[in-house]
Amino acid sequence: MDRMRIRNITYRFLFPAVIMVSLCSCIEPFEATFVDFESILVVDATITNEMKQQQIILTRTYEFEAEGPTGESGATVRVVSDNGASYDFMESDDGNYYSEEPFASQSDTQYTLSITTRDGSSYQSEQAQMGNVSNIDSLYAERIVNDFGDEGMGIFLNTSSLDETENFYRWEYEETYKVIAPRWNPKELELDESTDPQNIIIVPRSLDERVCYPFRKSTNFLLADTEDFNQGSIENFMVRFINRNNYIISHRYSILVRQFGQSQQAQNFYETLNSFATSESLFSETQPGFLEGNVFPVQDGADQILGYFNVVTVDEERIFFNYEDFFPGERLPPYVSPCLETAPENGLRDLVRLDLIKYIEENEGIIIPGGPYIIVPQVCGDCTILGPSEIPDFWIE
Repeated sequence: MDRMRIRNITYRFLFPAVIMVSLCSCIEPFEATFVDFESILVVDATITNEMKQQQIILTRTYEFEAEGPTGESGATVRVVSDNGASYDFMESDDGNYYSEEPFASQSDTQYTLSITTRDGSSYQSEQAQMGNVSNIDSLYAERIVNDFGDEGMGIFLNTSSLDETENFYRWEYEETYKVIAPRWNPKELELDESTDPQNIIIVPRSLDERVCYPFRKSTNFLLADTEDFNQGSIENFMVRFINRNNYIISHRYSILVRQFGQSQQAQNFYETLNSFATSESLFSETQPGFLEGNVFPVQDGADQILGYFNVVTVDEERIFFNYEDFFPGERLPPYVSPCLETAPENGLRDLVRLDLIKYIEENEGIIIPGGPYIIVPQVCGDCTILGPSEIPDFWIE
């Protein structure tokens, strides 16, 4: 591993108009205001060798206090190959564009992205070509202690390429996990609408909210290249570490890892982005400037554009494991909530109306003094707060 350059970065473009830097101890907070905020077009465009409707996302940079990026609607988007093929993209929703016909990128073929926004501004990418084809040979989980002394589960992979030259990789993942609400009860509290004021009554539970399958995608990605490695192989590369106290592995866990083989130019772009994302101080000696990708304005004086048009090969693998497989007979990780029982005398109607609590049992006042019912926070008896209760199509028990 010492000869392999590894990067773990967050891929996010954020241009704040106002940055608040709060320093603790005796240093007073510093307030920096940037009045000349510029809305810049952001391109997220990755074409793969998978036969599918390819996707390109266009958004605008946003101010720090904004909720998130705004999709760039009404653009004309096209990808053209050097062999004469042309692929038009249509907008499905705000800022999301899909190719009208499925297609897959081909080796030894170069592709160019062109964009014309609703206001007539035109942009075009440099030619981009796929990296070397490579496969995930194996994806596996192990119980480990990491470099910080934390025990948990490591997710590792081995990958190889037939090309002996240097190869460049990026990984992303999506994890899905089984959650069981620890204080689920077949009965619940409800307001009786036939009475005034509405009485609280106990009724049978109408929804299956005991077992759920939350999922989430990685918000950062990993980079690695195989400089000085034989035949472009990478072994025992850790994609994910999960602390044993994380509730997501309490029962059954699954992870889908996607591996992207990309060009050295793309790798250089993401490594530069990494140096921006890991800047230790806003006021460091080297200030990050505008991150230049491979997409540029066609007209002189046009607005700048941020992003990268990437053409990659893709391979993916999924694994499952149970907590019991690696921690047999050991205590489960703590749930996302401590699920403390209470018996409120006041405000119970509002808690029931807003569905903020779940019923445990009637309160006899021996253990918990207070109101007539013992309750817990909603998440303790209703796992749909964390994710859907529908079993995913790929799920295997």
